Amino acid sequence: MLKPYFSVHTIEAGCDEAGRGCLAGPVFAAAVILPPNFFHPLLNDSKQLSVKKRDVLREVIEREALAYSVQTATNFEIDKINILNASILAMHRAVDGLTTVPNFLLIDGNRFKPYQQVKHKCIVKGDSIYASIAAASVLAKTYRDEYMLALSKNFPEYGWEKNMGYPTLFHRKAIEEYGITPHHRVTFRLTNKQLEFPFEK
Repeated sequence: MLKPYFSVHTIEAGCDEAGRGCLAGPVFAAAVILPPNFFHPLLNDSKQLSVKKRDVLREVIEREALAYSVQTATNFEIDKINILNASILAMHRAVDGLTTVPNFLLIDGNRFKPYQQVKHKCIVKGDSIYASIAAASVLAKTYRDEYMLALSKNFPEYGWEKNMGYPTLFHRKAIEEYGITPHHRVTFRLTNKQLEFPFEK
């Protein structure tokens, strides 16, 4: 059972990201402030949930959260400042977007840069421990999948509607055959062969 909060008498925002390991597309991050008594039996780390359950939870979270925000860092930003810094940047943007100002941040993972004067706590596998982080993981994942599904219609060769930009064998072979798109992260190892990258930022 997920814990409802880390510290009582605080306005906590759970933060998580989706898409760090992908070869294409932005990294998405979400920040969510849940009511102290929030509970939903399906809520868990988004990676442990089916697409159908994530979609159900997204509606519940958006309806019942005290505040939520989903933001991105682009593939160009990822290439410029690296994926860790871009993930943290997206999280900062997500907190910026909250309509309620939190006084404590719960961060999934073990790395973060302080956000203004707000205290934070990094928690490894926090999306399977705290409800607010799990909720953020669901929003980040569903928003990113929705984005990649839309993008796949313009780039059907890469199978993004199935792999969401992750480095599957199909995706890597498509890059070898068709080259890269303006949405690929050129600083990542995209194939087993080094490619020339013709697209300018």
